[in-house]
Amino acid sequence: MFLRRKFTSLVLAEHNNVKLNPIVYSVVNAAEYFNDDITVLVAGDTCGTVAQEASLITGVSRVLHIDSKDLKYQLADSLAKAVKQIQHANNFKRIIAGSSNFSRDVIPRLGGAFGVQPVTEITKIMNEDCYKRAAYAGNAIYTVVFVQPDIRLLTIRATSFDKNPVKKTPAPVERFDAGDVKSAMTWVNEEIIKADRPDLASAKIVVAGGRGLKSKEGFKIAEDLADTLGGAVGASRAAVDAHYCHNELQVGQTGKIVAPNLYIALGISGAIQHLAGMKDSKVIVSVNTDPEAPIFGVSDYGLVGDAFKVVPEMISKLKK
Repeated sequence: MFLRRKFTSLVLAEHNNVKLNPIVYSVVNAAEYFNDDITVLVAGDTCGTVAQEASLITGVSRVLHIDSKDLKYQLADSLAKAVKQIQHANNFKRIIAGSSNFSRDVIPRLGGAFGVQPVTEITKIMNEDCYKRAAYAGNAIYTVVFVQPDIRLLTIRATSFDKNPVKKTPAPVERFDAGDVKSAMTWVNEEIIKADRPDLASAKIVVAGGRGLKSKEGFKIAEDLADTLGGAVGASRAAVDAHYCHNELQVGQTGKIVAPNLYIALGISGAIQHLAGMKDSKVIVSVNTDPEAPIFGVSDYGLVGDAFKVVPEMISKLKK
């Protein structure tokens, strides 16, 4: 008699049909805490290279690959239909994704489909059914215990977990036919901002600008310093609302959560909403004209001064 191996954790892979989002490597790391076999779902359009990339992540036991034109943009209702079919065939104990706009769209829809309350923004896994998650802009930590026997729907805050390395021997990739997963929505268009800088969410160095940079032109000093350091550019919500930069650069509770090795804040006062998105950075350096600015309370190094005078000097010294 042959027994079919049971796979108990399904990781939803976020990607652009060409490459995995780096967040997936951290989600797999989190999934390993459950000591279960890990399956990664790669669903998209002509995304075979992504499936192969996923198969090389350490800890992955297998990859399920769905190739359909209806999944090109991974719209929530299409992907939810596919996941429901996969769950029916495999009976996973938990479905896990990284905390991002992707999971904020898909996971609640799956929660409605399965009749389960998702547990989101997990920062620590205590055991199979007990998790820590941040609340109130990171000022409180909830301990959540799952007592129902239902499937668990979880999202992981990637900055709280390491990225799993790549292995030499790939896990098996299995094709899955999801059938009709056509979306009720119509994809109109997308605007892609091409940048030569590192991705903000995974960059090791981030230079962020705030309202103190005064204008779109003034914000360029943050970009110049980031380019000199080979880092990414971030911004406070105030800078984004003032149209100094694109909203994709927003760091904070309602933006991206980052934890680089070095975070440089220029002209950022340090509102609670912003601190929630960057206070886990390894080293925080702040430049602000206000000596009472809250940002100094979480900074490893603080300089009271005018960023328009300080930054050019920093760039000059770094280039020597």
